[in-house]
Amino acid sequence: MLLKPDQRLKLDDTDDNLFYAYPRFVTHVDEGFIQQLTGLYREKLQPNTRILDLMSSWVSHLPEEINFAHVEGHGLNAEELERNPRLNHYFVQNLNENPGLPLPDQEFDAVLNCVSVQYIQYPEAVFSEIHRILKPGGVAIISFSNRMFYQKAIQAWRDASEPGRLELVKRYFASVPGFSTPEIIARKATIPNILQWLGAPGGDPFYAAIAHKQLTIDS
Repeated sequence: MLLKPDQRLKLDDTDDNLFYAYPRFVTHVDEGFIQQLTGLYREKLQPNTRILDLMSSWVSHLPEEINFAHVEGHGLNAEELERNPRLNHYFVQNLNENPGLPLPDQEFDAVLNCVSVQYIQYPEAVFSEIHRILKPGGVAIISFSNRMFYQKAIQAWRDASEPGRLELVKRYFASVPGFSTPEIIARKATIPNILQWLGAPGGDPFYAAIAHKQLTIDS
């Protein structure tokens, strides 16, 4: 297994469904991060394709000018997902209890995960599911910053440095045969950590790992 049992632990091990029971109509990263993410989506996503926004909320940060054939949303709070104007459909499911996605094989052109990968306790299973539902050549985009609900992030993530977290996501992809070597984007914070902690804008680091489902698996 990719992670040891203790590396999957959370400081708050109560039911995730309880933690996310109340909607949070806020953005968990600053405007600079959001602009970079939308720009990345604009570069990597194609019009009239099928998108899964995994662990989504009330906003998906997709480019307004691009129309998609279908955007499926997933998350833990139905009120947030219902408010998201880009979703054509959504479902609620706790991936830490059941990582199996109720979606057909090779159904999506892209799977997106924004600032949520740190909460996944069984990434091997979830990334295997991402691979399963992607079409050959489809893209997975995992983005994150240094913010989190600390008590709900797994120990492996809490203990890692920011470069270490990028390596962790790369290992998640590598644990599943059939993903390309991820393209990495790493843009560090532009202001000191202390100012970030005090809530100063404009300083969130932007990290992303982009991998494709290979057309064939090398033997």
